Amino acid sequence: MTVRTIRSFGDPVLRDICLPVTRFDEGLVALVTDLMDTCRLPGRAGLAAPQIGVIRRVFSFNVDETEGYLINPELIESGGRQDGPEGCLSIGDLFLSTVRADRAVAAGVDLENRRVEIEGTGLLARCFQHEIDHLDGHLYIDRLDAENRKRALKIIRNRQISATE
Repeated sequence: MTVRTIRSFGDPVLRDICLPVTRFDEGLVALVTDLMDTCRLPGRAGLAAPQIGVIRRVFSFNVDETEGYLINPELIESGGRQDGPEGCLSIGDLFLSTVRADRAVAAGVDLENRRVEIEGTGLLARCFQHEIDHLDGHLYIDRLDAENRKRALKIIRNRQISATE
């Protein structure tokens, strides 16, 4: 089991737009395995490749009894609305109310390059949207209204100052 270190807010890799996967080889198997192993730790719902420093379009998820991964994912359908707490492993213990679709269908491929579609509601739908945002260089705090985003950035900045003192 390989658990990878999570990149933290401020690391430029988290703002990169990920490249599509084009090689389906042992390196990709290792990446998916590392993402799955790292995501299986308690309190984790999803993990995108840039969060472990890899600029490829891959993410893993582990919500309730639903576990898996998608390669070259895209959100193909969404609907409804949920407004609830959202956090991010790259930001730490900061959960803020974030609006997302309540239902989402994500499509991509598996390790054999076969098409896969997965539908989720509630937390799983939130996870798909959150992880695909990561692959496009976005963080959940980018989706906050101006007041909450300002508050979030202040909290993060104060944490970073406290950590260096």
